[in-house]
Amino acid sequence: MKEIDVFLKTVVEGMKAMAQGIEALAEKLDTIAKFRVDEKVKAKPARKARSKPKKSVAKKAAPRKPLTAAETVLKIISRSKKGISPATISEKTGFAPKKVHNIVYRLKQQGKIRSVGRGLYLKV
Repeated sequence: MKEIDVFLKTVVEGMKAMAQGIEALAEKLDTIAKFRVDEKVKAKPARKARSKPKKSVAKKAAPRKPLTAAETVLKIISRSKKGISPATISEKTGFAPKKVHNIVYRLKQQGKIRSVGRGLYLKV
């Protein structure tokens, strides 16, 4: 029985030593990992050599900016040949009548549209 106790104590001590060695390795790996992360942050990415673009490659179209409310109203007015009323503009755009009235007033002040009759507007 005494031999088994001695053997088990030896095994336990060996396992403790292995655990300490594993912890030391883990700490070293952590420092190496941190060092590499720091290097990646500090290092600038390598520049790629630019190749000449192929002539057959089509250029991408620039993304369109959404039209402003005034541009939308002016576009609708410019499509009309006999003139258009603010109520019709409001129906086509979905804008509130007060908003359309203010936009029409501003466009008229800027000289972009003119009144051709009571409540009818045309592009200048």
